[in-house]
Amino acid sequence: MRVQSKWSAVDNMTEMGVGSLDSSTCSRVAIFVVLGLVLNLAVVCNGGQTSAFVRKIDFSADMPLDSDVFRVPLGYNAPQQVHITQGDHTGSAVIVSWITADEPGYSKVVYWSANSENQTAEGIITTYTFYNYTSGYIHHCIIGNLTFNTRYYYVVGIGETETQFWFTTPPEVGPDVPYTFGLIGDLGQTFDSNKTLTHYESNLLKGQTILYLGDLSYADDYPNHNNVRWDTWGRFVERSAAYQPWIWTAGNHEIDFAPEIGEPIPFKPYTHRYYVPYNASGSTAPFWYSIKRASAYVIVLGSYSAYGTYTPQYKWLQEELPKVNRSETPWLIVIMHCPWYNSYQSHYMEGEAMRVMFEAWFVEYKVDVVFSGHVHAYERSERISNVAYDIVNANCTPVKDQSAPVYITVGDGGNLEGLSTVMTEPQPDYSVFREASFGHGIFDIKNRTHAHFSWHRNEDGYAVEADSHWLFNRYYYPADDSKSTSA
Repeated sequence: MRVQSKWSAVDNMTEMGVGSLDSSTCSRVAIFVVLGLVLNLAVVCNGGQTSAFVRKIDFSADMPLDSDVFRVPLGYNAPQQVHITQGDHTGSAVIVSWITADEPGYSKVVYWSANSENQTAEGIITTYTFYNYTSGYIHHCIIGNLTFNTRYYYVVGIGETETQFWFTTPPEVGPDVPYTFGLIGDLGQTFDSNKTLTHYESNLLKGQTILYLGDLSYADDYPNHNNVRWDTWGRFVERSAAYQPWIWTAGNHEIDFAPEIGEPIPFKPYTHRYYVPYNASGSTAPFWYSIKRASAYVIVLGSYSAYGTYTPQYKWLQEELPKVNRSETPWLIVIMHCPWYNSYQSHYMEGEAMRVMFEAWFVEYKVDVVFSGHVHAYERSERISNVAYDIVNANCTPVKDQSAPVYITVGDGGNLEGLSTVMTEPQPDYSVFREASFGHGIFDIKNRTHAHFSWHRNEDGYAVEADSHWLFNRYYYPADDSKSTSA
């Protein structure tokens, strides 16, 4: 079956009877239609806006296994599921990962740029079993000492079916370096997932690196955590992930804890398939780590790893935040799977325990923005905090706080579980905009003081911003940016 990777929607006005009206009546109707669309763009609540946009809310269907986006590449032992991520702390290295199905083959990467000779790096090979599934041969290879802001070509499958890809390294770290991140979460592998990825790829803003907000393949939604769906997902996203880094965050669907079928080790498929440079930032596990990229310092947190006092993640973050040099990387971004502020009934208050542990640090160190997934919808908050709350006082209402981050949920990638459509009412004061639709986000850093965020629903044209917001940097320009919004 062929799954289209481009799509369009066409309005048929004649079905509405417009074609049968005379010209004066048609003009009056057109005016009322336009006014109605404007007035119904969003419903104003106690908080911000709850979008009145209505899309189908049926559960999304996974694409069948014979879809072209899951096609196994031709050739003996051809490399598949190729993906890259940052390979060090500063962006001068890349981890290249791929799988060979027939035999281990060579775990080498040959790479070059227009101004360099061919170079070769040697990787490692790993495998794993899960219930009645045995993985292919999983290769991970770090290529380092790369020149910043340079296109590199690389070949995997050396000596067998050789396949070439390319990527561009980021600019050297610095305070005024513009850079554009894409935001995708909870993607899965449905027809809607394909629309999301296609929409992102076609966005005129051209994200350079994806901050992936957790929940990848949803293989655990199948009987016995069918790991074949890890393979199909890897082939599906290769068209993007082989050419630009995806910065990985682990979600609940990566846990794969299934002692009832003899699989008691959490995160086994995820940690074998998706390597991250956690050692480079002094982390002891791949679920929390940090990277610098251009003018951004990105901290990844593990929502499903222990974070209480004295735990490794707690101690790491406590030591990590003071290390951030805002004169070098002004934009401090945190990504995690489970949101702390969420006005949907799905996963309501699941992030509360982590918020209580870490929120005061986010305010103290002036985190600019926090991106999360998990809730299958979109939501953007004011700059808010609830650090005055403890269990013996009544200060339990979040308040506007210009030292606090903006919280943005982009868990609307399109997975088979469908959308989160039930919202808490009335809309909280801190919630600026929310909508239950599939889509992706773009975080476009302009300089040390300004960055622009936009959210793009799948049903719109590629350049349409269904919600957007200008963020002022909390270190260099801590002015009130709550009104710098268009929705």
